[in-house]
Amino acid sequence: MIWFDSHAHLQDDDFADDWRQTFDRAVAAGIGRILLPASDLTDAERAIAIALQDERLCCSVGCHPHAAAGFGENGIQQLRSLLDSNRGWPIVAIGETGLDYHYDFSPRPIQQSVFRQQLDLAFDYGLPLIIHEREAAADCLYILHDQAKAHRLLPSPGVFHCFSGSLETAEILLALGFYIGVDGPITFKNARKTPDVIRICPQNRLLLETDSPYLTPVPYRGQRNEPAYLPLIGEKVAEIWGISTEEVARITYDNAKRLFQLK
Repeated sequence: MIWFDSHAHLQDDDFADDWRQTFDRAVAAGIGRILLPASDLTDAERAIAIALQDERLCCSVGCHPHAAAGFGENGIQQLRSLLDSNRGWPIVAIGETGLDYHYDFSPRPIQQSVFRQQLDLAFDYGLPLIIHEREAAADCLYILHDQAKAHRLLPSPGVFHCFSGSLETAEILLALGFYIGVDGPITFKNARKTPDVIRICPQNRLLLETDSPYLTPVPYRGQRNEPAYLPLIGEKVAEIWGISTEEVARITYDNAKRLFQLK
């Protein structure tokens, strides 16, 4: 089995001393590819530097809603510069971007403005989005529908990372062409909504992610997460779908390759 971890922050400070050893453990566990999503411009540069060291790694560049207040007037131009130098590989997506009203680390109007800028950037470069949304579904969907009405949303616009929304929201996103990303919380005993979303999600529209170093799956919950734990998430999806773990690995690997336009 070969797996694709479509969201792991190996450039995070938590991996500063051992990202290479963490990557080696992932490879030993059958992880064939890993995407490193960026949270801000500095993080994007770190993700690019690490991804360039191994062809099994790739990355995205973008501004997380938490960092939107610091994006500044030149933020988009700086992202364009990174894209012009590294597009195709290692950069394969824009993000993570989106809205987060749970913490409100950045004012909501600024989050929305920076999100809209990155939606336009993704369309201009023909790249998928990695979207983070927390307690902001209505505004997120409103902005996406605006983008769709303006014909500035790709047929496969991207993935809603670590999806935890309702069935209704999932159905709207799927209709817009988005993929759904699922993580360690689906292994928790109190998981309710997301397993139901997985049941209705077409098999060709699901991605697996660890969000390392966060959201560690059972039985390692409480410890630092890492890509080597991705098969635990895949096993839970296999149980929900009633198919083999091998099939889940193959399906989700192919899905990630297709979305991120990788050979």
